[in-house]
Amino acid sequence: MNKESTPLDSKHLQSNYSRSFLTSYFQEYLKSPAATVEESSQAAISCTPYFSATLVKKASLVVQFQNPKPTDSGFRHHMAQEEIAIEAIKHAVKALRKRHLLEEGAHGPAFIALTRPFASQGSEWKEKAENLELELQQCYKAQARLSEQLVVEVAESRASKALAVEKEAGLTEMQNELTRARDECSRLAALLEENTKGLDLLISENKDLKAQLEETKQRANGAEAENKMLVDRWMLQKMQDAERLNERLGFSLQLPGSQNPVNALYEDMLDQLKASSITQHARQQVDGVVRRSEEGAEYYVESTVPDTCKHKIPAHEGGCAAIIFENNSDKIVSGGQDQAVKIWDANTGSLSRTLYGCLGSVLDLTITYDNRSVIAASSSNNLYVWDAISGRVRHTLTGHIDKVCAVDVSKFSSRHVVSAAYDRTIKVWDLNKGYCINTIIFHSNCNALCVSMDGLTICSGHVDGNLRMWDIQTGKLVSEVAAHSLAVTSLSLSRNGNVILTSGRDNLHNLFDMRSLEVCATLRASGNRVASNWSRSCISADDNYVAAGSADGSVSIWSISKANIVSTLKEHTSSVLCCSWSGLGKPLATSDRNGVICTWT
Repeated sequence: MNKESTPLDSKHLQSNYSRSFLTSYFQEYLKSPAATVEESSQAAISCTPYFSATLVKKASLVVQFQNPKPTDSGFRHHMAQEEIAIEAIKHAVKALRKRHLLEEGAHGPAFIALTRPFASQGSEWKEKAENLELELQQCYKAQARLSEQLVVEVAESRASKALAVEKEAGLTEMQNELTRARDECSRLAALLEENTKGLDLLISENKDLKAQLEETKQRANGAEAENKMLVDRWMLQKMQDAERLNERLGFSLQLPGSQNPVNALYEDMLDQLKASSITQHARQQVDGVVRRSEEGAEYYVESTVPDTCKHKIPAHEGGCAAIIFENNSDKIVSGGQDQAVKIWDANTGSLSRTLYGCLGSVLDLTITYDNRSVIAASSSNNLYVWDAISGRVRHTLTGHIDKVCAVDVSKFSSRHVVSAAYDRTIKVWDLNKGYCINTIIFHSNCNALCVSMDGLTICSGHVDGNLRMWDIQTGKLVSEVAAHSLAVTSLSLSRNGNVILTSGRDNLHNLFDMRSLEVCATLRASGNRVASNWSRSCISADDNYVAAGSADGSVSIWSISKANIVSTLKEHTSSVLCCSWSGLGKPLATSDRNGVICTWT
């Protein structure tokens, strides 16, 4: 900057130059010897908005150090310039202070006016903050309630989902059950159609049988008339023979009747004929049962009280629940949990034959009157019919839907078999055709049954303790009586068919009259306890004794006439399940849970 440089214009400098430029410009201006104190202070004041007091001090130093030291001749001149600069700077500082004070005083009301709203707004903001805090707390509470509600809804959702899954499973099961029911309905419809055909066949057979019966009655009437005629002719012939005999002997026919030898001979012949007829009729009947067509009747002997174990046979594994003697034979048929049916020789205790084919435990046995068929009731819901001669299975009777616990056959026919199962049904089977011909449904399960001597009535003992009689043709209930306070476990018919023995879980053995269903006798013993729902007792062949097993392994023998115990047999080591008396009068056979069979004499 030279001497001709113009003074600094603040407006010009503020609008056109930067801070660094003004600083350098001010420094150059101070170096100028022509600058006066007013000009220097004016320049400093003009530049103050753009640099601090420190720069002013630095500017003074720059003036001091950048200007070379004056020579002795120009020392005064240099000192004058320095003093001018210092004065200019002091003047500028004073001006700046004064300007600052003025500006502070001018800006004070504005600052106060600006700070007042902030103070008033602080209380409002505080109130708003408190309100916001309250709202935040309420939000937290609402969030907690929503969280609890969400947990409850999630639990309800899970429960609903589980219920839906359960209902779906139940729906699937019901659909499966519906399918099974439809299949069962189809099977029953087919069975109904088959039964209808069988019924039509039976009706036609019944008509034929009625026609045959009428024809037989006519023949019998004709034979009776012919027999009467023949008797009359025979009597006439005898009279003629007697007259010829009198003529030959020369006896007089005029003698009194009591002295007439012909009349005496005739009366003697009539007495002998009557006596022979009565004897023959007595021989044909034993205790009210006609034995004319019964094979082996001549071998019948009176029963004796057994007291000795003759044979102890390990017959079956897992228990033997059913034993029966062949009719008029010393063969024992047994069935056990090993699914086998075995035939034993009671005299020697040896095994004669084993019948295979049963798929479950044998719970009851029966045999036809001609000993040709053995029938077993099984826990596999079926009945099995074997040919006793060949040992082959003739029929597998299916139809029960639960274990078959009792079976019996007609005493005079090999055609009809009766069975009871734990499906609350009693079924009548036709062995010739191999299927069911009648079903009796009742609310109480049947544990034991037997067929009456005439083959027209079914006797059944039930879990509710009642003894019931059913018509075998119609399936209708004929009569019933409360036999025991607990379940009936056994039924045994006497040989003459007039008395039936019932055993129950109340440890009583009752004898009922078949005609009136009145109790004839009640047999009991302090140590005799029925072992299971299928413990079988029996009546002796002469209807004089009753044998029943106990849970302690003993066998009690009662006298029916005296109603007291006459013998107690102890050989078994486990509960006795079945007793059977030979139709020949002896021996008595018993079986237990260990599968052991004992024969007693």
